[in-house]
Formats: sequence, structure tokens, C-alpha cells
Amino acid sequence: MYHYYATYKTAARGTPAGIFVMDVAGGHAMLWDHWARAWVYDPGLVVRFLDDIRNEDRQETIDRDTAERITPGITGGERLPDEDTIAWVFRWEGRPPQGD
Repeated sequence: MYHYYATYKTAARGTPAGIFVMDVAGGHAMLWDHWARAWVYDPGLVVRFLDDIRNEDRQETIDRDTAERITPGITGGERLPDEDTIAWVFRWEGRPPQGD
């Protein structure tokens, strides 16, 4: 089961600025990297952000439907990867399901 998090620039929230996908049991996480304009695997960064008390008011646990709805606004149009693709990223097995 994956956990989805919206992140915000400030505690006032407003429009989400970032998004994380996490497999807590497996210790995996990915996020949208604004600089690379791509999804990147970086569980260390995600855990540091989520565990930092200063970010407590700048994050929100969301469901998959909400994550799908807000992702294009965060990424500039890129969709949230489907769960098969997320599983591939987390486990590095075979070809990515959404890739050609």
C-alpha cells in the first residue's frame, strides 16, 4: 500500500507545491523533482522532510484520487505514475509499465 503526501511552501498551505509517494513498509519513496522535471527515487529526502518537525504544518497525507487530481498542477502537466510503475521504480524490475 502506498502513502501519498502533498507538500506546501508554507504552513498556510494553499496550493500544493510538491508531492511524495511512499512505501513505508519497504522503505521506498519518490517525489516530483522540480529541477529535473521528473519523478525521482529519493527515500532519504522524503523521510527527512516528513520527519522534520519544522515541516509538520507543510505536509498533508492524501488519498490516491487526490494525488492524481493535484499532480498535474505540481508537475506542469505530468501525471502521477500508475501503481505498477511506482512498484517498478521501487523495485527496479523489468521495463516501466508506462514506458515504451
